[in-house]
Amino acid sequence: MYGVVTRNEDETGWPEFDRGFYEVKDVSGRGGEPIADAVNMVSCFGDNAAVRGDPSLAAVNADGEPATRERPYFDWSYVCPTHERYREGLLETIVDCAAAEPDVRLDDVGFPREGYCRCDRCDRLFDESPYADRDEWREAAITEFVEDAVDRIPGRSYLTLYPDPYPDHLSKRSGLDVDALADVVDEFVVPLYDLDYGTTYWLESIARGFRSRLGGSYDPDGEPSGVPFSVELYAVDVDVENLAHATDVANRYAKDVFFGYDASQAAATIRRLRAEESDEGETHRPDE
Repeated sequence: MYGVVTRNEDETGWPEFDRGFYEVKDVSGRGGEPIADAVNMVSCFGDNAAVRGDPSLAAVNADGEPATRERPYFDWSYVCPTHERYREGLLETIVDCAAAEPDVRLDDVGFPREGYCRCDRCDRLFDESPYADRDEWREAAITEFVEDAVDRIPGRSYLTLYPDPYPDHLSKRSGLDVDALADVVDEFVVPLYDLDYGTTYWLESIARGFRSRLGGSYDPDGEPSGVPFSVELYAVDVDVENLAHATDVANRYAKDVFFGYDASQAAATIRRLRAEESDEGETHRPDE
C-alpha cells in the first residue's frame, strides 16, 4: 500500500494513494481542522509556536538550557512531555481528530534528547515515582501519554519513530520503550528521509534493522513479519527513478510505504511502480 503525507487536504484523496496522512498540527505549531477520509497527524511535543509564546513550556537539561530550535541539535522546539496543561490540550486535539476520522497518527512523541527534561516538575515527578533509574521513569511517562492518547483513538493508531533501530537508542534519546509501545499502538512509521536517494544501502540497513528490532524476520519471497511498521520517504524534488528504487528497497522490509510532502512526485513514482508491476505480470507472445 502507498500513501502520502501532506498539508494539503485535496491531495489526500488523489487516486494514486491508498492512504492519506493530513498534518493537523505540525512542529511549527500551525494548527488546522481535522478532515474526514484521511489519517489526521498531530505533532505532539514538537511545537515552535507554543514554546515561543510561553518559554516555560520548553524541556530543559540539568543546566537549565531549553530544547529550542535556536540551539544546536534541535530542528524545532520541544515542549516538556510532563506539562499537564499542554498534554490535556494535545489529548483534546486527538479527540477532535478521531471525531473526524477514526485513525490518527502521533508524531514527535518523546523527550527531545538525552538529559531532558530536568525541569522542577520532572525532578519532582521522578523523585515521587517508584523508579530508581531516570531512563525507566522517562519511558513510563511517555508510555502513559501514548496509552492515554490511544484510548481516545477508536481506529488505527500510528506512532512515528526516530530512525534509529539500535537497541536502547530510542529509550536513551527520547524515552521510547519500543517493546511497551508495540503493545499499545497498531503501527509504527519510520521516516527515512534523503534529498536524493542516489544510494540506498543505508536505507536498507535501517529498514532491516527495524524489521529485526520489532521481532520480525526477512523473507525475500514472503511478507514481512513481526510488529507492523511502515517507511516514510521524502519526495520533494527527488528524481522519480531514484524514488522508485528507494521504494522497492523499503518494500522489502516495511508493511507499507508513504511519501512526504510532494504529492505530484509521489503520484508519478507510484504510477511508474504500478506500471512496472503490470508489465511483469503480462505474458507477451509472438503474433501468430
